[in-house]
Amino acid sequence: MDNRIDALYGRQSVDKKDSISIESQLEFCQYETHGGAYKTYTDKGFSGKNTDRPKFQELLRDINKGLVKRVIVYKLDRISRSILDFANMMELFSSCGVEFVSCTEKFDTSTPMGRAMLSICIIFAQLERETIRMRVIDTYYSRCVKGFKMGGAAPYGFRTEPMLLDGIKTKKLVPKDSEPEIVTLMYDMFEKPASTLGDLTRHLAERGVQLSKGEITRQTVNQLLRNPVYVQADLDVYEYFKSFGVLIENPVEDFTGIHGCYLYLGRDAKQSKRKSLAGCHLVLAPHEGIIPSDVWLRCNRKLTTSKASKPCSKAQNTWLAGKIKCAKCGHALVHTERNGGKYAYLRCRLRSENKSCAGCGTIHEAELERLVFEQMSEHMREFQTLSGGHSRKADPKLTELKVRLAKVEDEIDKLVDTLSGANPTLLSYANRKIEELDASRQSLMQQVAELTCEELSPKSVKQISDYLAVWNEVSFDDKRQVLGAMVSRIRASSENVEIEWRI
Repeated sequence: MDNRIDALYGRQSVDKKDSISIESQLEFCQYETHGGAYKTYTDKGFSGKNTDRPKFQELLRDINKGLVKRVIVYKLDRISRSILDFANMMELFSSCGVEFVSCTEKFDTSTPMGRAMLSICIIFAQLERETIRMRVIDTYYSRCVKGFKMGGAAPYGFRTEPMLLDGIKTKKLVPKDSEPEIVTLMYDMFEKPASTLGDLTRHLAERGVQLSKGEITRQTVNQLLRNPVYVQADLDVYEYFKSFGVLIENPVEDFTGIHGCYLYLGRDAKQSKRKSLAGCHLVLAPHEGIIPSDVWLRCNRKLTTSKASKPCSKAQNTWLAGKIKCAKCGHALVHTERNGGKYAYLRCRLRSENKSCAGCGTIHEAELERLVFEQMSEHMREFQTLSGGHSRKADPKLTELKVRLAKVEDEIDKLVDTLSGANPTLLSYANRKIEELDASRQSLMQQVAELTCEELSPKSVKQISDYLAVWNEVSFDDKRQVLGAMVSRIRASSENVEIEWRI
């Protein structure tokens, strides 16, 4: 005589008006017992995506003990939404001689057709779950690129308050008490050449500053300094993130030096923002930034070149890396060695890859570094003479010229990318278009240069001049920071070197 009983299982993940309650599920299940003995197992507030549910685990234990004859559920997705979990369950049920009954779908696992239909239905149940998941992800990224605050605690220095953005409720960051003053102090301290993350962390710990719930560490300080939520994003910030392959959602003209930014991990990104910025999304936020762009950029360039804190690959061979381009095609010049490293040269990357560029000729790396340093020193002397060490307010005309210049450079970069592997017709067209854009760029750069001779603050001018005065004693990383502050691009060949100045 079979003394086993029926097991009635009910599950409800969220209590909604349009969802069937566990009590109603069990009423349907009781009808299938036809008055026989049964035991109920219910899990409320648990998802069906896995089997980690208390009462369901109790049900499995009772099945293994031989106490259960049939498992009866209101609907098959009440017991599982995973194909793998369901297949494992069916294998267990079969080995223990347990039948499975779905009240509303009328499945009978005692027959081959019933088992086949059950497997098909569980596939569609998982498909529905994955479709809902993709809709949630799509909605998340759609809101990200529009500048919405996407969950999580407010960054240190801010609190949140409700706001409407495009008619949708979201949250806006607003300054919190005296915390923005601490944030400003952190950036001011760290931008000093001799300051380290350890120095800053110890100083904050001594003052009793709490950046997060846990103990203050170099990692938390590092993350705060990297966060663009604090920066007053302008064209320089736009160009900085663009150089790392970040997908910038706002047009360049929106970077007016007022608003902070949100940086979100791209949906196709293979690794975290800490390791690489490529593929991340940058969007201007509704709140105003609190850190001037030049200060924020100096701190982040310092972090980028720091051995203890390095999010992206760093130049190792020449401090000119990232700025030097082939004068013929615009692609990067890369370090190459001969005679076991005795001689170092710079070579066009496009020439190395597919020989579609004629090449830049023979460029000795050390000679180019010496030439660029001499030009930087001479340019700084002229700059100091012209500026007289005074700063002035931002010029709207200068901002407009920089926006136009950024757009032209963006078009050139896109055309240069098309040259790799291009056929002769496309290559000819791209080259002509690049020449036209380059002429426009040169004109804009000349106008920008005429208006920016007084752009830097006296403090920044002195810092750069001090570095140049002791160049041979300056570290590799500091040389790259000075180059980044002074130069936007270097176009080089064996016949000519052209430097495009930022100041």
